[in-house]
Amino acid sequence: MRDFKKLDVWKIARELNKLVYVATGDFPRDEIYGLTNQLRRAAVSVSSNIAEGCGRRTSKDFVSFLHNAMGSLKEIESQLFLAKDLDYLTEGGFNELNNKVVGLEMKLFSFIEYIRKSELR
Repeated sequence: MRDFKKLDVWKIARELNKLVYVATGDFPRDEIYGLTNQLRRAAVSVSSNIAEGCGRRTSKDFVSFLHNAMGSLKEIESQLFLAKDLDYLTEGGFNELNNKVVGLEMKLFSFIEYIRKSELR
């Protein structure tokens, strides 16, 4: 069993959660059950899938949950563009969130590859 609290990818996902919650707090009230909810759920899904994967027995199962986290990151990335297009995010706000998402995607991809290669040894 792995301790998810020690993983850099989980720590970054936790930071992303907070950024998403703060940013969506300024979205229009009529988006509370729409884009606001979708972005928040996707952000929570990233850190939750990383944590849940740590509790799985095999590396293969762990990687499966990391792929779920990656899917949620892609969902966030797409939704950020919509929020920008609707002027719910400023250019600076969009860039901050998008940079965090893209950076986490790269780290998560590298982590997945590391685990896969470790299995082959």
